[in-house]
Amino acid sequence: MNSSHKAPGDPSTTSQFFGKLANRTSIAAGRATTFLLAVSVVIVWAVSGPIFNFSDTWQLVINTGTTIVTFLMVFLIQNSQNRDSAAIQVKLDELIRVSAARNSLVGIEHLSDEELEEIRTKCEARAASEKVAERTVEKAGKAARSAAERVVS
Repeated sequence: MNSSHKAPGDPSTTSQFFGKLANRTSIAAGRATTFLLAVSVVIVWAVSGPIFNFSDTWQLVINTGTTIVTFLMVFLIQNSQNRDSAAIQVKLDELIRVSAARNSLVGIEHLSDEELEEIRTKCEARAASEKVAERTVEKAGKAARSAAERVVS
């Protein structure tokens, strides 16, 4: 296959580049040294205040810088969240698929909010009824042990 033709499902070059950039940036942004660098920039800015007479330009520098960094980080954080969420979903789907759990739950993240709420309500009701059943079995077990002890005594 030639390089200009992409197979279905192949990520685009732009997507691959952004994914790698976002991953590397999120790793770097989460390091203590990056935090210390950011704190250092703020300290240098604050200390330089008297030099610039706390001017509007002096304030504009930090406001513009933080706004730009925040704006760009929103996209990188969202990309990281999307990748993490997708990876967790695939892992959960695989666990459901290979376990005794109901396979009908695989892929429910694609349902509407209303459909998810309906499933959640049904799961909670099922869990509540299972608790009632467990308590009933426990009571029956206690009653059986008590009756057996009376017979033996």
